[in-house]
Amino acid sequence: MLKKPRILAIVGPTASGKSALAEALCGRLGGEVVSCDSMQVYRGMDIGTAKPDAVTLREVPYHLLDVADPTEDFSMVAYLEAAERAVADILRRGKLPILCGGTGLYLDAFLRGMPESPGGDAALREALVMRADREGNEAIHAELAAVDPESAAATHPSNLRRVIRALEIYLTTGVTKSEWDRRSRTQPMRYDATVLYLCFEDRELLYRRIERRVEQMLKDGLIEETRALLEQGVFEALGTAAAAIGYKELLPYLKGECTLDEAVACLKQATRRYAKRQITWFSAKPYVTPILADRAGEARNFEEIVNNAVDIVTARA
Repeated sequence: MLKKPRILAIVGPTASGKSALAEALCGRLGGEVVSCDSMQVYRGMDIGTAKPDAVTLREVPYHLLDVADPTEDFSMVAYLEAAERAVADILRRGKLPILCGGTGLYLDAFLRGMPESPGGDAALREALVMRADREGNEAIHAELAAVDPESAAATHPSNLRRVIRALEIYLTTGVTKSEWDRRSRTQPMRYDATVLYLCFEDRELLYRRIERRVEQMLKDGLIEETRALLEQGVFEALGTAAAAIGYKELLPYLKGECTLDEAVACLKQATRRYAKRQITWFSAKPYVTPILADRAGEARNFEEIVNNAVDIVTARA
Protein backbone atom coordinates (compact mmCIF):
# COMPACT_ATOMS: atom_id res chain seq x y z
CA MET A 1 0.00 0.00 0.00
CA LEU A 2 1.41 3.38 -1.03
CA LYS A 3 2.10 5.82 1.78
CA LYS A 4 -0.10 8.91 1.61
CA PRO A 5 1.65 12.27 1.23
CA ARG A 6 2.04 14.08 4.56
CA ILE A 7 0.58 17.57 4.89
CA LEU A 8 -0.45 19.97 7.62
CA ALA A 9 -3.44 22.33 7.75
CA ILE A 10 -4.19 25.21 10.13
CA VAL A 11 -7.87 26.13 10.36
CA GLY A 12 -10.15 28.16 12.59
CA PRO A 13 -12.39 31.22 12.64
CA THR A 14 -11.32 34.57 11.25
CA ALA A 15 -8.91 36.55 13.48
CA SER A 16 -7.97 33.42 15.48
CA GLY A 17 -4.28 33.64 14.57
CA LYS A 18 -4.10 30.97 11.86
CA SER A 19 -1.64 32.79 9.62
CA ALA A 20 0.76 33.64 12.44
CA LEU A 21 0.78 30.01 13.55
CA ALA A 22 1.27 28.68 10.01
CA GLU A 23 4.14 31.12 9.42
CA ALA A 24 5.84 30.13 12.68
CA LEU A 25 5.48 26.45 11.84
CA CYS A 26 7.11 27.03 8.45
CA GLY A 27 10.28 27.97 10.28
CA ARG A 28 10.05 25.15 12.82
CA LEU A 29 9.01 22.35 10.44
CA GLY A 30 10.47 23.36 7.08
CA GLY A 31 7.12 24.22 5.57
CA GLU A 32 5.55 26.44 2.94
CA VAL A 33 2.08 27.97 3.25
CA VAL A 34 -0.67 27.22 0.75
CA SER A 35 -3.51 29.72 1.22
CA CYS A 36 -6.89 28.04 1.68
CA ASP A 37 -8.99 31.17 1.33
CA SER A 38 -11.47 31.66 -1.49
CA MET A 39 -10.84 35.43 -1.63
CA GLN A 40 -7.05 35.69 -1.24
CA VAL A 41 -6.66 34.31 -4.77
CA TYR A 42 -7.78 37.69 -6.16
CA ARG A 43 -5.32 40.44 -7.00
CA GLY A 44 -6.10 43.81 -5.46
CA MET A 45 -8.22 42.34 -2.66
CA ASP A 46 -5.49 42.59 -0.05
CA ILE A 47 -6.57 44.37 3.11
CA GLY A 48 -10.10 43.00 3.17
CA THR A 49 -8.86 39.41 2.84
CA ALA A 50 -6.07 39.82 5.41
CA LYS A 51 -3.27 38.80 3.06
CA PRO A 52 0.24 38.70 4.53
CA ASP A 53 2.21 41.91 4.08
CA ALA A 54 5.29 42.36 1.89
CA VAL A 55 7.69 41.84 4.80
CA THR A 56 6.12 38.49 5.66
CA LEU A 57 6.13 37.38 2.02
CA ARG A 58 9.87 38.00 1.83
CA GLU A 59 10.41 35.68 4.79
CA VAL A 60 7.74 32.99 4.39
CA PRO A 61 6.99 31.06 1.15
CA TYR A 62 3.30 31.51 0.25
CA HIS A 63 1.28 29.91 -2.55
CA LEU A 64 -2.12 30.71 -4.13
CA LEU A 65 -2.13 34.41 -3.41
CA ASP A 66 -2.96 36.82 -6.27
CA VAL A 67 -3.49 34.12 -8.90
CA ALA A 68 -6.66 35.56 -10.47
CA ASP A 69 -8.00 38.92 -11.61
CA PRO A 70 -10.81 40.21 -9.38
CA THR A 71 -13.22 40.20 -12.33
CA GLU A 72 -12.58 36.47 -12.89
CA ASP A 73 -14.69 33.85 -11.12
CA PHE A 74 -12.00 31.57 -9.69
CA SER A 75 -14.09 28.51 -8.84
CA MET A 76 -13.46 25.82 -6.27
CA VAL A 77 -12.42 23.50 -9.09
CA ALA A 78 -9.81 26.04 -10.22
CA TYR A 79 -8.60 26.37 -6.64
CA LEU A 80 -8.28 22.60 -6.20
CA GLU A 81 -6.30 22.23 -9.41
CA ALA A 82 -3.92 25.03 -8.38
CA ALA A 83 -3.59 23.68 -4.83
CA GLU A 84 -2.77 20.20 -6.16
CA ARG A 85 0.06 21.65 -8.24
CA ALA A 86 1.40 23.74 -5.36
CA VAL A 87 1.33 20.88 -2.86
CA ALA A 88 2.96 18.46 -5.32
CA ASP A 89 5.73 20.98 -5.96
CA ILE A 90 6.33 21.55 -2.24
CA LEU A 91 6.45 17.81 -1.53
CA ARG A 92 8.79 17.23 -4.47
CA ARG A 93 11.25 19.69 -2.91
CA GLY A 94 11.12 17.86 0.43
CA LYS A 95 9.16 20.58 2.23
CA LEU A 96 5.97 20.33 4.29
CA PRO A 97 2.82 21.83 2.71
CA ILE A 98 0.88 23.85 5.30
CA LEU A 99 -2.60 24.73 4.12
CA CYS A 100 -3.90 27.74 6.02
CA GLY A 101 -7.25 29.48 5.83
CA GLY A 102 -10.86 29.61 6.87
CA THR A 103 -12.61 28.32 3.73
CA GLY A 104 -13.57 24.94 5.13
CA LEU A 105 -15.34 23.73 2.00
CA TYR A 106 -12.15 24.13 -0.03
CA LEU A 107 -10.05 22.26 2.51
CA ASP A 108 -12.59 19.45 2.76
CA ALA A 109 -12.64 19.06 -1.01
CA PHE A 110 -8.84 19.15 -1.18
CA LEU A 111 -8.44 16.43 1.44
CA ARG A 112 -11.06 14.10 -0.05
CA GLY A 113 -11.07 15.05 -3.71
CA MET A 114 -13.57 17.04 -5.73
CA PRO A 115 -17.12 16.44 -4.43
CA GLU A 116 -19.23 14.21 -6.61
CA SER A 117 -21.92 16.11 -8.47
CA PRO A 118 -24.17 15.43 -11.45
CA GLY A 119 -23.80 16.87 -14.92
CA GLY A 120 -25.47 20.09 -15.96
CA ASP A 121 -28.48 21.10 -18.00
CA ALA A 122 -27.56 24.08 -20.18
CA ALA A 123 -31.14 24.84 -21.20
CA LEU A 124 -32.37 24.87 -17.60
CA ARG A 125 -29.41 26.99 -16.53
CA GLU A 126 -30.13 29.55 -19.27
CA ALA A 127 -33.80 29.66 -18.27
CA LEU A 128 -32.85 30.36 -14.64
CA VAL A 129 -30.50 33.13 -15.73
CA MET A 130 -33.31 34.72 -17.75
CA ARG A 131 -35.65 34.44 -14.76
CA ALA A 132 -33.05 36.15 -12.57
CA ASP A 133 -32.88 38.99 -15.10
CA ARG A 134 -36.66 39.41 -14.95
CA GLU A 135 -37.37 38.70 -11.27
CA GLY A 136 -34.06 39.42 -9.56
CA ASN A 137 -31.47 37.23 -7.83
CA GLU A 138 -33.48 37.15 -4.62
CA ALA A 139 -36.32 35.29 -6.32
CA ILE A 140 -34.01 32.52 -7.53
CA HIS A 141 -32.34 32.38 -4.12
CA ALA A 142 -35.75 32.07 -2.44
CA GLU A 143 -36.61 29.14 -4.72
CA LEU A 144 -33.36 27.43 -3.73
CA ALA A 145 -34.08 28.09 -0.05
CA ALA A 146 -37.44 26.34 -0.40
CA VAL A 147 -35.88 23.08 -1.62
CA ASP A 148 -32.32 23.20 -0.24
CA PRO A 149 -32.09 25.56 2.74
CA GLU A 150 -28.54 24.42 3.59
CA SER A 151 -27.14 25.42 0.21
CA ALA A 152 -29.13 28.66 0.24
CA ALA A 153 -27.77 29.59 3.67
CA ALA A 154 -24.21 28.97 2.45
CA THR A 155 -24.59 31.01 -0.76
CA HIS A 156 -25.17 34.76 -1.02
CA PRO A 157 -27.95 35.80 -3.46
CA SER A 158 -25.44 37.94 -5.38
CA ASN A 159 -23.46 34.81 -6.24
CA LEU A 160 -25.98 33.91 -8.91
CA ARG A 161 -23.84 31.28 -10.62
CA ARG A 162 -23.64 29.15 -7.48
CA VAL A 163 -27.31 29.70 -6.61
CA ILE A 164 -28.34 28.54 -10.07
CA ARG A 165 -25.97 25.56 -9.97
CA ALA A 166 -27.44 24.34 -6.68
CA LEU A 167 -30.98 24.76 -7.98
CA GLU A 168 -30.04 23.06 -11.26
CA ILE A 169 -28.72 20.02 -9.37
CA TYR A 170 -31.96 19.62 -7.46
CA LEU A 171 -34.24 20.16 -10.46
CA THR A 172 -32.35 17.68 -12.66
CA THR A 173 -31.74 14.93 -10.07
CA GLY A 174 -34.31 15.37 -7.30
CA VAL A 175 -31.40 15.36 -4.83
CA THR A 176 -30.19 18.56 -3.17
CA LYS A 177 -26.67 19.86 -3.59
CA SER A 178 -26.19 19.65 0.19
CA GLU A 179 -27.01 15.93 0.02
CA TRP A 180 -24.55 15.42 -2.86
CA ASP A 181 -21.94 17.16 -0.71
CA ARG A 182 -22.72 14.90 2.27
CA ARG A 183 -22.25 11.82 0.12
CA SER A 184 -18.90 13.09 -1.11
CA ARG A 185 -17.69 13.47 2.49
CA THR A 186 -17.69 9.69 2.91
CA GLN A 187 -14.72 9.51 0.53
CA PRO A 188 -11.46 8.54 2.25
CA MET A 189 -8.72 11.10 2.84
CA ARG A 190 -6.15 11.34 0.04
CA TYR A 191 -3.43 12.70 2.35
CA ASP A 192 -1.86 11.89 5.68
CA ALA A 193 -3.18 15.17 7.01
CA THR A 194 -2.82 16.72 10.44
CA VAL A 195 -5.47 19.44 10.71
CA LEU A 196 -4.98 21.79 13.65
CA TYR A 197 -8.05 23.80 14.66
CA LEU A 198 -7.41 27.03 16.58
CA CYS A 199 -10.38 27.50 18.89
CA PHE A 200 -11.47 29.64 21.83
CA GLU A 201 -13.11 28.67 25.11
CA ASP A 202 -14.06 32.33 25.62
CA ARG A 203 -15.97 33.42 22.51
CA GLU A 204 -15.91 37.06 23.66
CA LEU A 205 -12.12 37.05 23.44
CA LEU A 206 -12.36 36.06 19.78
CA TYR A 207 -14.94 38.78 19.15
CA ARG A 208 -12.63 41.41 20.65
CA ARG A 209 -9.87 40.20 18.33
CA ILE A 210 -12.30 40.55 15.40
CA GLU A 211 -13.12 44.14 16.40
CA ARG A 212 -9.44 45.03 16.63
CA ARG A 213 -8.76 43.44 13.24
CA VAL A 214 -11.58 45.41 11.59
CA GLU A 215 -10.28 48.65 13.11
CA GLN A 216 -6.75 47.88 11.92
CA MET A 217 -8.00 47.11 8.41
CA LEU A 218 -9.71 50.49 8.31
CA LYS A 219 -6.49 52.20 9.41
CA ASP A 220 -4.58 50.25 6.73
CA GLY A 221 -6.86 51.60 3.98
CA LEU A 222 -9.79 49.18 3.61
CA ILE A 223 -12.17 51.97 2.57
CA GLU A 224 -9.78 53.16 -0.14
CA GLU A 225 -9.25 49.59 -1.36
CA THR A 226 -13.01 49.01 -1.54
CA ARG A 227 -13.50 52.30 -3.39
CA ALA A 228 -10.83 51.36 -5.95
CA LEU A 229 -12.47 47.96 -6.57
CA LEU A 230 -15.86 49.64 -6.91
CA GLU A 231 -14.51 52.13 -9.46
CA GLN A 232 -12.94 49.26 -11.42
CA GLY A 233 -16.36 47.60 -11.69
CA VAL A 234 -15.19 44.51 -9.80
CA PHE A 235 -18.31 44.16 -7.67
CA GLU A 236 -20.62 44.37 -10.68
CA ALA A 237 -18.52 41.92 -12.71
CA LEU A 238 -18.05 39.31 -9.99
CA GLY A 239 -20.78 38.35 -7.54
CA THR A 240 -18.26 36.43 -5.45
CA ALA A 241 -16.32 39.62 -4.72
CA ALA A 242 -19.52 41.56 -4.03
CA ALA A 243 -20.43 38.98 -1.38
CA ALA A 244 -17.02 39.06 0.34
CA ILE A 245 -17.14 40.15 3.97
CA GLY A 246 -15.04 43.27 4.40
CA TYR A 247 -16.21 44.83 1.16
CA LYS A 248 -19.97 44.39 0.83
CA GLU A 249 -20.59 46.06 4.20
CA LEU A 250 -18.72 49.20 3.08
CA LEU A 251 -20.43 49.53 -0.30
CA PRO A 252 -23.57 51.23 1.12
CA TYR A 253 -21.32 53.86 2.75
CA LEU A 254 -19.41 54.48 -0.47
CA LYS A 255 -22.72 54.83 -2.32
CA GLY A 256 -24.01 57.35 0.22
CA GLU A 257 -26.66 55.01 1.60
CA CYS A 258 -25.45 54.96 5.24
CA THR A 259 -22.92 56.56 7.57
CA LEU A 260 -19.41 55.23 8.10
CA ASP A 261 -20.24 54.30 11.70
CA GLU A 262 -23.23 52.26 10.51
CA ALA A 263 -21.13 50.50 7.87
CA VAL A 264 -18.36 49.66 10.35
CA ALA A 265 -20.87 48.32 12.87
CA CYS A 266 -22.38 46.16 10.12
CA LEU A 267 -18.91 44.93 9.14
CA LYS A 268 -18.05 43.91 12.69
CA GLN A 269 -21.38 42.13 13.11
CA ALA A 270 -21.02 40.31 9.77
CA THR A 271 -17.50 39.19 10.67
CA ARG A 272 -18.68 37.84 14.03
CA ARG A 273 -21.44 35.91 12.29
CA TYR A 274 -18.97 34.54 9.78
CA ALA A 275 -16.73 33.39 12.64
CA LYS A 276 -19.71 31.57 14.20
CA ARG A 277 -20.34 29.73 10.92
CA GLN A 278 -16.68 28.77 10.69
CA ILE A 279 -16.74 27.48 14.28
CA THR A 280 -19.81 25.39 13.53
CA TRP A 281 -18.18 23.98 10.38
CA PHE A 282 -14.80 23.07 11.85
CA SER A 283 -16.17 21.83 15.19
CA ALA A 284 -18.17 19.20 13.31
CA LYS A 285 -15.17 17.80 11.41
CA PRO A 286 -13.87 14.53 12.88
CA TYR A 287 -10.42 15.03 11.36
CA VAL A 288 -9.51 18.22 13.26
CA THR A 289 -7.29 18.37 16.36
CA PRO A 290 -8.28 21.35 18.53
CA ILE A 291 -5.62 23.71 19.90
CA LEU A 292 -6.87 26.21 22.45
CA ALA A 293 -5.87 29.80 21.71
CA ASP A 294 -6.96 30.97 25.17
CA ARG A 295 -7.02 29.89 28.78
CA ALA A 296 -9.02 31.30 31.70
CA GLY A 297 -10.27 34.23 29.62
CA GLU A 298 -6.87 35.28 28.34
CA ALA A 299 -4.90 34.55 25.17
CA ARG A 300 -2.30 31.82 25.57
CA ASN A 301 1.33 32.71 25.04
CA PHE A 302 1.98 32.43 21.30
CA GLU A 303 5.19 30.43 21.70
CA GLU A 304 3.27 27.97 23.86
CA ILE A 305 0.71 27.51 21.08
CA VAL A 306 3.48 26.98 18.53
CA ASN A 307 5.19 24.39 20.75
CA ASN A 308 1.85 22.66 21.28
CA ALA A 309 1.37 22.45 17.50
CA VAL A 310 4.92 21.17 16.90
CA ASP A 311 4.44 18.44 19.52
CA ILE A 312 1.24 17.25 17.82
CA VAL A 313 2.78 17.23 14.36
CA THR A 314 6.00 15.46 15.36
CA ALA A 315 4.09 12.87 17.39
CA ARG A 316 2.23 11.88 14.23
CA ALA A 317 5.23 11.87 11.91
